[in-house]
Amino acid sequence: MRLNTISGRFAAVTIIFVLLAELFILLPALASFRLDYLETRLERGQIASLALLATDDSLASDLESELLQNAGVFNVVLRRNDIRQLVLSSPIPGPVAATHDLREDGMPGAIRDALWTLADSENRVIRVIGAPVNQAGQLIEITMPTEPLRDAMIEFALRLLVLSATFAILTATLLNLAAQRLILVPIRRVISNVTAYAKSPDDVRHIITPDARLAELREAESALEAMQKTVTSSLKQKERMAQLGQAVAKISHDLRNILTTAQIFADRLEDSADPKVRRAAPKLVNSISRAVNLCETTLAFGKAEEPAPLLSRFNLSQLVTEVIEAETLAGEAAGRVEFLTDIPPSLTIRADRDQLYRVLSNLSRNARQAIEGTGQPGTVEIGAGETDSEWWLRVGDTGPGLPEKAREYLFQPFTGSVRKGGTGLGLSIAADLIRAHGGRLELLRSDEEGSEFMIHLPRDIGIMPLRHGAAAR
Repeated sequence: MRLNTISGRFAAVTIIFVLLAELFILLPALASFRLDYLETRLERGQIASLALLATDDSLASDLESELLQNAGVFNVVLRRNDIRQLVLSSPIPGPVAATHDLREDGMPGAIRDALWTLADSENRVIRVIGAPVNQAGQLIEITMPTEPLRDAMIEFALRLLVLSATFAILTATLLNLAAQRLILVPIRRVISNVTAYAKSPDDVRHIITPDARLAELREAESALEAMQKTVTSSLKQKERMAQLGQAVAKISHDLRNILTTAQIFADRLEDSADPKVRRAAPKLVNSISRAVNLCETTLAFGKAEEPAPLLSRFNLSQLVTEVIEAETLAGEAAGRVEFLTDIPPSLTIRADRDQLYRVLSNLSRNARQAIEGTGQPGTVEIGAGETDSEWWLRVGDTGPGLPEKAREYLFQPFTGSVRKGGTGLGLSIAADLIRAHGGRLELLRSDEEGSEFMIHLPRDIGIMPLRHGAAAR
């Protein structure tokens, strides 16, 4: 049985606590044994003195010595009718070291005296005072040696310790067997199930069935069952999504080539002599361009091979200006959407410039298109700042806000779009790019007054690569 196992530690702790309990029992038991021993000597001394009290003459010296020896005392003093009388006596080998009055000793004092007796290895003479039995006087007093008392106490303590150790081992063994049956066997079953499930998580036969009798273990098994079902379902869903993704990627690749060819021919329609054809041509070109963009975006997302950020230090205000200029040119209603900035001109951050441009462009485009969809004027504001631990960028707009369903699946691919024809990949890709920087993209608010996104970029670059020559401070 090893101590680094539950059963080994359980057995060790059980033995320790049982021995501690026996120790608390041993001290009062030793004190009680000592008191019984002394009271027995008092009774023997009283019985020995009756031989003299029953006669009018003194006993022979050899008979008196024999009575005292059998009683285990040196002398006996009785107090009767307020008269103290030395009834039996013999030479005392030394001075009286201590006096113990059994009529006054409580348990704390008795434990203290018992420990003192065990600790003192010399044979000393003590005086013991007590009440006579059967009211045969006011008190009885004896003198006696401590060595026989100490020897008797040691013998009693050893017997009690052996009994306690046997009881502790037996108790620990029984408790260990009970723990094995009630706790360890179910735990080993759970471990075995987890091991088997880890080897084949898609096999539903390895999902645990809760059947433990203990409520805590049953709760653990139920939680494990729920987790295994969720993991198995997620794995199957991911497998189906992967297969679907491969199929979509193949279709998107072929469709992109077809649409690219159609786009080339559609561009030539703008030179048609037919006015109706010329008016329809830009709309056709835009539709085909959006379809090509959808295919390219789907292919890029399906590859899941976004390069790691290459960090460099650059002026954020210049990057935001480029984003705003591109969005202003792309706007369908020039002048209807106003772009505002609140960025310190000297603010320099460390990030992948191209990837951050894509993120800000995506957020700004979404905000612009949301405002244009209302047919009303509005503003898009990009702000930024820094703290001791991070840089932050805020993109807000005065658009109509996001519907509840869109907010729920905002950063999930193919589900977060609210614009007709949108793929729902933009915010998902943007969140992934920021996450690759060690930061996060979050939606602060979205209501009838507009929406507001926040980008957090940490100053600590960790182990991400830097562009050649970029400062790493």
